[in-house]
Amino acid sequence: MIALYILLGLAGIILLIAIADLTQKKNTIRRNFPVMGNIRFLFIALGPAIRQYFIASNRDELPFNRSQRNWIKSSSKKENNYEGFGTDKDLYHPGHIFVNPKMFPFKVSEDHINNEMNDPYFIPCAKVIGKAHNRKHPFRPYSIVNISAMSYGSLSANAHTALNTGASMVGCYHNTGEGGLSPYHQKGADVVFHIGTGYFGCGKTGEDGKRYFDFDTFQKLVLDKYPGKVKAIEIKLSQGAKPGKGGVLPAKKNTKEIAGIRGVTPHTDVLSPTYHTAFSNVREMVDFIEELAEKSGLPVGIKSAVGDLTQWYELADIMKNENKGPDFITVDGGEGGTGAAPPSFADHVALPWVFGFTEIYNVFKEKDLCNDIVFGGSGKLGFPSEVLKAFAMGVDFINIAREAMLSIGCIQAQECHTGHCPTGIATQNKWLQRGLDPALKAIRFGNYINSLRKETLQMTHACGYEHPCQMKMGDIDISCGDNNKVVTLEKTYNYQKSEIPFDSMETFFNCEYLGGLGKESNKLIKKKTA
Repeated sequence: MIALYILLGLAGIILLIAIADLTQKKNTIRRNFPVMGNIRFLFIALGPAIRQYFIASNRDELPFNRSQRNWIKSSSKKENNYEGFGTDKDLYHPGHIFVNPKMFPFKVSEDHINNEMNDPYFIPCAKVIGKAHNRKHPFRPYSIVNISAMSYGSLSANAHTALNTGASMVGCYHNTGEGGLSPYHQKGADVVFHIGTGYFGCGKTGEDGKRYFDFDTFQKLVLDKYPGKVKAIEIKLSQGAKPGKGGVLPAKKNTKEIAGIRGVTPHTDVLSPTYHTAFSNVREMVDFIEELAEKSGLPVGIKSAVGDLTQWYELADIMKNENKGPDFITVDGGEGGTGAAPPSFADHVALPWVFGFTEIYNVFKEKDLCNDIVFGGSGKLGFPSEVLKAFAMGVDFINIAREAMLSIGCIQAQECHTGHCPTGIATQNKWLQRGLDPALKAIRFGNYINSLRKETLQMTHACGYEHPCQMKMGDIDISCGDNNKVVTLEKTYNYQKSEIPFDSMETFFNCEYLGGLGKESNKLIKKKTA
C-alpha cells in the first residue's frame, strides 16, 4: 500500500512537471519534450565534471591541465611531484619551452646560502624597488614569486588568511587587490597595496557619486592599520581579465565588514568605474605617482594589460627626461585570471602575457630605462620553466593568483563568478568557507612556493647561473612545431634583455632593504644535520 502511494506521488510530480513544461514559453526543448527535456540540463551541469574526471587527458584542459594541477597539489602537500618513464608532454608542440643547460652547472658550495643545509628556497628580487627614484623606503622583495592582486570579497576570509599566513612563513608579499586592506591581509606577510578606480580603502565618495582618492583615508585605513608591513603601492590601470571594463559590488555582497574595509556605505551598490578620477592622462598619472610616493615614502608602481603602445611611449619619454614615474611595472596577461569577465573581454581584449611583456620591455629598452624599472609579470607563470622563461625575457618578479588558489585546494570548478565555489575559496558563503582550514592551507601554500623557488633555482644552476636574473634570452629555446626546429627567445622576439647587475646571493641577503623574512629562517625548513 505504501509503495502504491509512493508511485502515485511520483506520477503526480511528473504530471506537474509536464504541465509546467508544456505551458511555459521560455524554453523550446522543455515545451516540445516535456519532462525528458529537463534531463538535458542535468547532463549540461554534469558535463564539465565528467570531462575533467573521466575523459580529458593529462594535457588537455585549460586554463590548467591535470599535469599542472597535480604538480601544484603534490608540491603543496610535500608529496612526490616527480614523473616516471619519461614525459607525456608533446615536446614538438609549438611554444614548448626548452631550457639550455651548460656543460658545467653552477656549483653550490657548502657555505652558500642556497646549499641544502641552509636555505635552498631563498631567491630575492635582484633589483630594489624605488631606489632608482630615491624613494624614502626602497624595497627588495624577499621572494621573486608573490601573490597577485585578489580582493577580499572575490576571495573568502579563510582563503586570504591561508595565503597571507603562508606568505609570512616563506617571505613572499601579498597584493591586496583593489578591495582594500582587510584583516585577512594582515597575518604577518608583507603587503603591496592595490589602488583601483574605486579607491577602496583609500578614497571618498564625492557629492556627484564618484569615488576620489583621499590620502588621509589611505593613511587611516591602510598605513596606520598595518604599520611597517605595507611595502609598496600598485595603481591598477587595467587587469588581464577585463581591460578597460569596470565592475559593480552588489548591495547584497556589500556587508558591514566589507564596507568598513573599503570605506563605503554598507548595503549599497558600489561601482568600480572604467577610469580613474585622480588622473586622466600620462602626465597627470606621473604627477599622481610622484605625489603619492612623496607623501607615503613608499615605492609606487602600475599594473596594466597591454594593447596600444602610444601612451607607453609617452610615459617612457617622461621617465627618461625627468627621472619620474613608476618604480615598477606589472604586466598582466590578457589570458584572464581570477576576475570574472565577459568572454569577449577575456578572449579578445589585450595581448597574452608573453606578447604584451615583449612590447612593453622594448618600449623602455629603447630609452635605456630597463635597469631603472622593476618589471613584474602575471599570467600563468607559476611553474619553474615559465619562471625561467619570464626572467630570460626581462622580468624581475612574478605574481601568481590561480596557482596560489590551486595550492590551497581549488579544483578548477570555474565557479568563481557564481559565488558557489565548492572549495570555499572564491565565495562568501559561510558554509562553504568552513571547509577550508586556514592553518593547514597556509602550510600547503608555503610548501608550493618553496617547491617552485627550489626547482627554479635548480634549473638556474643547471644553466650555470646563481640567480634567475642572470638568464639570457639565448638560454631558452622555443619549439616552432615545424620540421622539429627550435629558436631562441632572442630570435623569436627580436631583442636582447638588458644585463642586470649581479654580485651574489649573499649580497642580497645582507641588503638593508630586504623585505619578507629578512635575516630570519624560512619557517617551513626542517633543520638538518650534516
